[in-house]
Amino acid sequence: MPELRKDPVVGRWVIIAQERGKRPSDWGQESPFVQNGPCPFCPGNEDKTPPAILSDPEHKKNEWQVRVVPNKYPALQIEGSLKKRGEGLYDLMNGIGAHEVIIESPDHNSEFADYSVYQIANILTVYKNRIVDLKNDVRLKHILIFKNHGRAAGASLKHSHSQLIATPILPKRVQEELEGARSHFQLKERCVFCDIIYQELADGKRIVAENDSFVCLAPFAARFPYELWILPRDHFSHFEHIDGEQLIELAALLKDALERLSIVLASPPYNFVIHSYPIQEKQALDYHWHIEIIPQLTKVAGFEWGSGFYINPVAPELSAMELRDAAKTAL
Repeated sequence: MPELRKDPVVGRWVIIAQERGKRPSDWGQESPFVQNGPCPFCPGNEDKTPPAILSDPEHKKNEWQVRVVPNKYPALQIEGSLKKRGEGLYDLMNGIGAHEVIIESPDHNSEFADYSVYQIANILTVYKNRIVDLKNDVRLKHILIFKNHGRAAGASLKHSHSQLIATPILPKRVQEELEGARSHFQLKERCVFCDIIYQELADGKRIVAENDSFVCLAPFAARFPYELWILPRDHFSHFEHIDGEQLIELAALLKDALERLSIVLASPPYNFVIHSYPIQEKQALDYHWHIEIIPQLTKVAGFEWGSGFYINPVAPELSAMELRDAAKTAL
């Protein structure tokens, strides 16, 4: 079973998951994908993955459009008890949580930006439904949904997929973001993300695209070249509260943003992550859910690891201008 271990100096929790060391891709270099045997995510190969948690549509076997399965090499597992304990100075617990794979399409060669708006909306609906289901497990405190596109971004298989990891504690990075948002609200009685949206729309130079419900921008203090955020115009703390019409608009803007990155950066590897409020908490006035998109163009090296500073060689104003001017393909 995996273990969660707490760093006694900075309070950061680490997952020790030895089973994941058995993955064929581990310790390899960033080379093109090599498929050994049939793709486990393709239709007809459903027996190559653990049994599906969700298949959409469920009533048509082998004709699914989106399929959710447990990760074969999970970082955390759903079965068992937390068993919080100490070993002298150190705190640890069993690695209880959830680790799921969302197979986004039956098409082996399609990429996320290739999907129709309605297919992306369907994927986002599956994300939402998995959060709603997992939040019934009171052991779980936080859910992170993310996508690794390309080997340099951490993907281990070519067939496009995203992942969900639910944890029994709040990750340190999440705690820092929540605390920063809370401090701003206590000082000004306003959501910091709402303030960012208001200022960026008024200024315009870091806005990349927008629609009636969402804004896509290059953040003022972008850590990475061409980093983007997508935020809802209206204040919501939980992604899972999104409704049907908003899902379509989010899908359209997410597709647009990824297409622009593909045009400007020649289809880069990237990660996107949905940042949302802790699942057991009620709607909050001081936090605003959002999506962060990070193209993998630079390496985090010694200075960044040692200091916590990021060095971004591209000003967000420049990246926003280039992405804004990118020829937009038809949705």
